[in-house]
Amino acid sequence: MTSQTVIQAREAEHCHSIGDPPTPTHVKAALTAYMLGSDPSERARLHQQAADLLPHARALLDHVALPAGGRALDLGCGPCGVLELLAERVGPGGQVIGLDCNPIHVALARTFAHEQGLANVEVVEGDARHTALSPATFDLVHARLLLVNIPGPQEVVAEMVRLARPGGWVVGLEGDLTAVCYPAHPASDRLYEIISATYRADGADVHIGRRLPELWRAAGLEEVGVEARADVYPAGHPRRTIMLDLVRSMRAKILERELAGERELDEVMGAVRDHLADPRTLVMPHLSFLVWGRKPPA
Repeated sequence: MTSQTVIQAREAEHCHSIGDPPTPTHVKAALTAYMLGSDPSERARLHQQAADLLPHARALLDHVALPAGGRALDLGCGPCGVLELLAERVGPGGQVIGLDCNPIHVALARTFAHEQGLANVEVVEGDARHTALSPATFDLVHARLLLVNIPGPQEVVAEMVRLARPGGWVVGLEGDLTAVCYPAHPASDRLYEIISATYRADGADVHIGRRLPELWRAAGLEEVGVEARADVYPAGHPRRTIMLDLVRSMRAKILERELAGERELDEVMGAVRDHLADPRTLVMPHLSFLVWGRKPPA
């Protein structure tokens, strides 16, 4: 059994034990703003994503100076985020806070931190736009694939800047739906149309990645840097089918809004799955933008 399978098995066990309790009224608005939902398959996808994007997370943090003994925040951490990586960087004398609006993710992230022995990690529930955390108290504020999934991303960036200490860093990794699937296939083109339409209907921007440097500068950050990565995933790699996974998570929303019919959606997804199963098909589902910036000294 792989380590990832163990993580997912433990998560399934934990989900069964805690159940899916009714969502408190005070977090419903925040959950609605996140467009991918929170069913068990989506939570498993987030765990897999954390493992797949670990090299990018390390590269992003290598661009900035996070001191040993410092404080770091992982905003929208989901069931694990980069909590382990941040805990490693700040060391036992530092502190890492993970924040998520989903109470189930918060419970899972707490379990993850406990099982990994991350004594310097605390996970709290909150809205990324209004965290209620004390201002100017973090050496680094991090968010990954959060802004692409919500409307009004500038509000979250403003909160990230508010929370950073003068001289501290704000860093992010976001996707940009600049996709390559070759040879081209009508079903693949249609799948991307459906995904883009669903994001637009929620007020989210599938091209948020390229906008990050502009958002960082508009929020007053300095020394803004950017790196773009184009990953081509071979047959069998979990992220090769990321667009199918996203459509699965958004399926109810797609059907409810009549962006595609049930029969068409099934046919498109089946055709794309067959196309991607061919190892000769080249797949780059998105670009990844890594962006960092420093809050001006006081």
